Amino acid sequence: MTKMRLGIIDYIDSAHYLPGHGKCGRVHGHTYKIEVVIEGEVGEGGMVIDFYDLKKGIKETLQEYDHVLLNDLIEFPSSEHLCQNIHARLHKKFGFPLKVRVWEGEGKWCEMDNFSD
Repeated sequence: MTKMRLGIIDYIDSAHYLPGHGKCGRVHGHTYKIEVVIEGEVGEGGMVIDFYDLKKGIKETLQEYDHVLLNDLIEFPSSEHLCQNIHARLHKKFGFPLKVRVWEGEGKWCEMDNFSD
């Protein structure tokens, strides 16, 4: 069997504020770029997972975060907590080792993975 990584990029637009933070303590919004990479074995059908199923599952998960006030979902909605939250939900949904990278606008990102290497 061959181990391989597959990736999907999607976007969400969300508002948030960071309680107690000077500039970011006011409600403001971002376009978040969400990169998801899964790792798995190429199966007998020649795929780790069908891209259609991967994209659909990611879109369904990200839909909850799109065009909402993130504070209604996450107590302190920093990029780091958003990344952890999305990672946990996608890992539960797919079961594959995966990486989630959250870009907060241009040039700022955080990532979390549970790859074995």
